[in-house]
Amino acid sequence: MKICPRLENRSSEPLYLQLYQYLKEEIQTGGIPSLKRLPSIRGLADDLHISKTTVQMAYQQLLAEGYVESKERSGYFVVEMEKEPFGDLPPFSKTTREKKSTAVRKHIQFDFYMSHIDVEHFPFRKWRACVNQNLNPHFLSYGDKQGEPGLRASISRYLRQARAVNCTEEQIVIGSGTQTVMRLLCQLIELDGKKIAMEEPGYDGVRHVFQGMGFEMSPVKLEADGINLDALEQSGAKIVYITPSHQFPLGMVMPITKRIRLLQWAEENDGLIIEDDYDGEFRYHGKPIPSLQGLDAHGNVIYAGTFSKSLMPAIRMSYIVLPEKLLHIYQAFKYDQTVSRLHQKTMQTFMESGEWERHIRRMRKIYQKKHDLLIQTIKNTMGDYVNITGQNAGLHIVTQIKSSKTADELVEIAERVGVKVYSTTANWSIEQEKGYPLILLGFGGLSEKQIVEGIDLLHDAWLPFYVDKQKPIDSHVT
Repeated sequence: MKICPRLENRSSEPLYLQLYQYLKEEIQTGGIPSLKRLPSIRGLADDLHISKTTVQMAYQQLLAEGYVESKERSGYFVVEMEKEPFGDLPPFSKTTREKKSTAVRKHIQFDFYMSHIDVEHFPFRKWRACVNQNLNPHFLSYGDKQGEPGLRASISRYLRQARAVNCTEEQIVIGSGTQTVMRLLCQLIELDGKKIAMEEPGYDGVRHVFQGMGFEMSPVKLEADGINLDALEQSGAKIVYITPSHQFPLGMVMPITKRIRLLQWAEENDGLIIEDDYDGEFRYHGKPIPSLQGLDAHGNVIYAGTFSKSLMPAIRMSYIVLPEKLLHIYQAFKYDQTVSRLHQKTMQTFMESGEWERHIRRMRKIYQKKHDLLIQTIKNTMGDYVNITGQNAGLHIVTQIKSSKTADELVEIAERVGVKVYSTTANWSIEQEKGYPLILLGFGGLSEKQIVEGIDLLHDAWLPFYVDKQKPIDSHVT
């Protein structure tokens, strides 16, 4: 198979991103068919006269986004892409739509996706060494169904030190992604007509899991410091899913006083709190706030964490810390482990060697620099037309745009000029409250130069649609 991308050395976009974009578009449009093996890293680097690192970084981004899979000793293979989800359309309309979709993708220069990580600073060599260290016959068989004991011990030590989580390795259950561990929790809690409260807006991926498992959903509106506890009490729910350390998507941090009140609610109502600490490693200003679970003296908090934001999404590894009353139920069930044993052992070695904590410290500095640059660029460029919330933590911020357009319309306008931003529409289970549109901007996967250029382009595209900047923003997120 011959790969012939047009790579521009003088472009502001790194070569690996140009190669990644080309390969992604070829996979999406069928130019590189499903299940096809990509050229070897060395072979493609020689063909294109670029470094092996450039090819490797492009392949790793495709791997992280799920376009390819890595097969040991065989290389990288395109995954089987799903067919048209709405069935076959008439030839003309399908061709027209595909051309339009491809045209949009090809001219996207700056993608402010919330879950992109900084691939350029990923420790490939050290991670590969950890993989190679664990390639031996001993780990070719099935492992512990709860997760590798050594990895659970490493996670337990890390959580106690970094997030003040009070747990032992026996309480930790590893699973392939947040949605997978949430499905497991649903089975442990059991239905019995139970109602689950969620922040409104909140993480739609988890909401779909709860709905799919048959729970009744109770959306609870947010206040400036997190979930409205009075509304939670009135909902009648005995279970609540929250993201207290960096609310998704709006980004506020729940203060210690409200955390204590929430724990009191759980104790008084025999309730359960599911604490999703999805990006707790990245707090840039001020001291990290301890986990809610670490404050819990009665076993009413289920703590959930993931390596997707802090390391890479490609390994699909998350975990939960079960309180004793649920741990006994879990141990009575017969569950299979859903995460590759090799990935688990690699992660264990990575943590035990100290590379994990070094990686977190390094990435916290890199992301903080990008975070601060993004905020300052928005202030300098867009001024009073934009209100910024959800800052100081995580890999995204929330912007409220003083515009006459809806969030979805602003997203479409941005796409026309090559900038991909994201609406919060899907995060509302009912309907967004009255107010100016909310736009999510991730910064993890962009370079500093791309952040500045992307915001400049975004401002120019939205400028005709701003409203009077003297008019105050009247919204619950201010």
